[in-house]
Amino acid sequence: MKGTYQSDNDFLLSAVQRGDQKAFDTLFRRYYPMLCAYGHRFVELEDAEEIVEDSLLWIWENRETLVIESSLNSYLFKMVYRRALNKLAHIDATQRADTRFYEEMQEMLQDTDYYQIEELAKRIEDAVAALPESYREAFVMHRFRDMSYKEIAETGSISQNNRLPYSTSVKATARGFERLPPVTTTSLISLERRNI
Repeated sequence: MKGTYQSDNDFLLSAVQRGDQKAFDTLFRRYYPMLCAYGHRFVELEDAEEIVEDSLLWIWENRETLVIESSLNSYLFKMVYRRALNKLAHIDATQRADTRFYEEMQEMLQDTDYYQIEELAKRIEDAVAALPESYREAFVMHRFRDMSYKEIAETGSISQNNRLPYSTSVKATARGFERLPPVTTTSLISLERRNI
């Protein structure tokens, strides 16, 4: 039986090498399901089907120069095996490249956020430093320590007579700061550490 199968495959291969389209169709139908199942042991079914189609197409395109020293059966299974391993190597390389790209993008985005926060913190620091000292103290208490204007007045850092104009001026300054981009918790902590 094995000899008949082998001689049938030899005849089929010989016919394919002569350019017989019907022989190739028979070869394709005979081996396609088995080779797909075999390739699917290594890669996804879609990839296995593509590998098998490419392998069989390669056989047809190179039929005139094709030399098979082993059996057709062994040749086809080895071809699918090698192509499946190449596909796995390609998938692995692609995943490593994607992972590396993702990590580099994350790093770049984090660096960008850091520099934007630093720039914003510097702008806030400069603006607060330009305020008169009593205004600066009150502004920091209000904006960064969440104290109300009444609580600031009760600290005694400003006199009773100066409360109204002072409060109005601090509110105006606060409105000006509200035009700046939103301040993150990180930048607030950074500013507090600098003792603004």
